[in-house]
Amino acid sequence: MKKFTKIKSPPMGHRKVRIIPLGGVEEIGRNMTIVEYENDIVIIDAGLQFPEEETPGIDYIIPNTKYLETKKDRIRCIIISHGHLDHVGAIPYLMNMIGNPLIYTTRLTKAMILKRQEEFPHAPKLRIEEVKPGQKIKISKNLRLKFFGITHTIPDAIGSAIETPLGNIIYPGDFKIERDNKGNPLHIKQFVELGKEKNLLLLMESTNSEQAGFSISEKTVQENLERIFKEAKGRIIIGTFASLIERIIEISKIAEKLGRKVIIDGYSIKSNIEISRELGIFSPKKDLFVPVESIDDYPSEKIVAVCTGAQGEEKAAMMRIANRKHKHIKIRNGDTIILSSSIIPGNERSIQNLKDNLARQGAKIIHYKVADVHASGHAYQEELKLMVKMTRPRFFIPVHGYYFMLKTNSDLAQSVGVPAENIAVPMNNGVIIETDGKKIYPLKETVPANYVMVDGLGVGDVREIVLRDRQMLAQDGIFVVITVIDSQTGKVKNSPDIISRGFIYLRESQELLHQTRQLIRRTVEEATGKMHPINMAYVKELLVEKIGKFLFQKTKRRPMVLTVLIEV
Repeated sequence: MKKFTKIKSPPMGHRKVRIIPLGGVEEIGRNMTIVEYENDIVIIDAGLQFPEEETPGIDYIIPNTKYLETKKDRIRCIIISHGHLDHVGAIPYLMNMIGNPLIYTTRLTKAMILKRQEEFPHAPKLRIEEVKPGQKIKISKNLRLKFFGITHTIPDAIGSAIETPLGNIIYPGDFKIERDNKGNPLHIKQFVELGKEKNLLLLMESTNSEQAGFSISEKTVQENLERIFKEAKGRIIIGTFASLIERIIEISKIAEKLGRKVIIDGYSIKSNIEISRELGIFSPKKDLFVPVESIDDYPSEKIVAVCTGAQGEEKAAMMRIANRKHKHIKIRNGDTIILSSSIIPGNERSIQNLKDNLARQGAKIIHYKVADVHASGHAYQEELKLMVKMTRPRFFIPVHGYYFMLKTNSDLAQSVGVPAENIAVPMNNGVIIETDGKKIYPLKETVPANYVMVDGLGVGDVREIVLRDRQMLAQDGIFVVITVIDSQTGKVKNSPDIISRGFIYLRESQELLHQTRQLIRRTVEEATGKMHPINMAYVKELLVEKIGKFLFQKTKRRPMVLTVLIEV
């Protein structure tokens, strides 16, 4: 167990609430927020973030819990809003460090957490208590929890309200407000009722705060998919997120209705479908699903294949199909490809490659920009404003999104009546936001909130210097120099060997190599001329410095320079 120095924070005042985002602000993912009242701490969500260009070779990024590790005895519970990895993915890595507190969540989310926990046999056994919308739980002398249902892209998503002596802290989680055929919002009675209570603070997601109007209804997507299914003469191959469980279930139901067999290709989709079946969320006919190996045993018009990889992930099913590397699914003329997902920022190029390669093979491609085949599970502007108006909070903190999204969300709250002085926009620096019920303000003190990297099974053992080296290797390559030195005279024996990877092509850079070898010989012999015995560590450092500067002058690039000195 690692030992951490005690985190200093200002003493908790009487009748004050603190909100401390440990992730999910000024970023997408890694959602985790601390709610603190006197001697009680409630944690909301424990998500991960997927790596970016700045974090090469990393599996996941998770929240920094050093602050919580010094206050384990005060943690009353963790509330998990739903089963997406940006809200549950850090659980296997963090629970042991924060004392394995009790988790409150719904039935499906519990099953998904436990399924993933099987991959971590040495992690502590989790304590999870199932909750339902409308349920209330007293967790301490001062705090009670109550839960309400929300609409998202996964069943059993739940919102929560933490009742404190100062009022309710409301967290809807990731949500959208569905509408009927006339555009009227559905299922809002619970929010209106909640708005009649004393609501201190609303923590509201900002993912789609830049999108005007209302989000597309999932019912619209289902109707469009059914129409496409009816019109398609050949096979239908759908790429989507494994996390869109409700969408995948509806696709399966449409296929069943129209007499098509369903093939599931992707471990995560199969796992989520199996959990849904076990819990009774989905009850398909026995013969609806068929193995991918039997795809050619059925007429083309009788097949729907649901695959992972709509973002163009290299090893996922859709990209293997596009690259003609899939063992069983080969594109034919007449196939209809439906990409039932939006584009995650940063994936534009890989998705374009995916579409190009599928189109070259004769497939008809339908995506969300040409037809309503995808609906976001995150509220658009009118839904966000409606949530503020219904819950009527005194204070407002936007969460879940880049800074501009957070700021836009705060502007929306202002537009429906929340005063600017009652809004606090958090930043990704461990800011402590405090309220006494009269005003809201950030404290000068912060808590650790930097990235914690998961690389393989190691947690937090990838430091900034390692990432810097990986970035340098990725951008400018590596330059290795092997030099043999006479230990008696300090002279360089023979010509130094040079290896270059990702920097220059050696055969076309003979003059540069000749000059580099001269520099190596001159640097070594000047350094060792009066040095007895030879300080090899000093010579290595000097060579790295001289060669690095020389190569930058000649190429304007900075490869990683490694020197190997051999004494003979």
